[in-house]
Amino acid sequence: MEKARPASLASSDTVRVTNPGGSSPFVLTCDHASNFLPAEFGTLGLAAEDLSRHIAWDPGALPVATRMAQALDATLVETRISRLVIDCNRPLDAPDLVPPISETTSIPGNAGLSEKQRAERIALSWQPFHGTIERIVEERLARGQETRLVSVHSFTPVYKGHDRPWHIGIIHDEDRRLASPLISALKRLAGITVGVNEPYSPADRVYFTLERHARSRGLPCAMIEIRNDEISGETGQRKWADLLTGIFSDLEPEEATRPRSHSVRKSVQSAS
Repeated sequence: MEKARPASLASSDTVRVTNPGGSSPFVLTCDHASNFLPAEFGTLGLAAEDLSRHIAWDPGALPVATRMAQALDATLVETRISRLVIDCNRPLDAPDLVPPISETTSIPGNAGLSEKQRAERIALSWQPFHGTIERIVEERLARGQETRLVSVHSFTPVYKGHDRPWHIGIIHDEDRRLASPLISALKRLAGITVGVNEPYSPADRVYFTLERHARSRGLPCAMIEIRNDEISGETGQRKWADLLTGIFSDLEPEEATRPRSHSVRKSVQSAS
């Protein structure tokens, strides 16, 4: 886990912005960057080894996003609290906003929360994260700076007994302006299996951050999912960050209409 921080966290400690004045059109988010649990939550009733699993965060995603932000001169916004406390990539009415079960693991510390406890978790992490993205995007648009949003995640090689063969997945809804050229560039690379709306799609309720901050403003956006065994160490993290940086350096959104409804559908999975 991350090095412990003080139990009484100010909002500024629960979200971090890297390179807020970045010149790149890309704004990166890492919605599940940390497995940190403030002391007041204990272990939420979980064994210590559970807190290093994917149920607590997206392993490897933050190092990839950080290296990309540095190379692209892009802004990066990351969460600093575990998704087990509250999932910042979910709407406030989502049943798994504070997950009672993640994959097949029960979270005892999330059972039977009062409305007050739920509101405290929203104020601790969810509101600062989305408030920060909101402010950054609005400031960029106010000064006429081109803005495209990309969220960086990782996924497990096996989910509930099912193998996932994709090395990387690109998630999008019907606005494919950014996703289509990104998918095309990845498919030109030898030895890489690319998932299109795999292992998740917006119908799995995993597209919330992009819906809230990009789709609502008609901004190009896409979600990246990298299989976490590919980025479990520094070598893989560097490989994927450099590969994606090379693509993003020349990536231009396609010209297309900008529909506002969301029509992508597939069977629902959780824990993106």
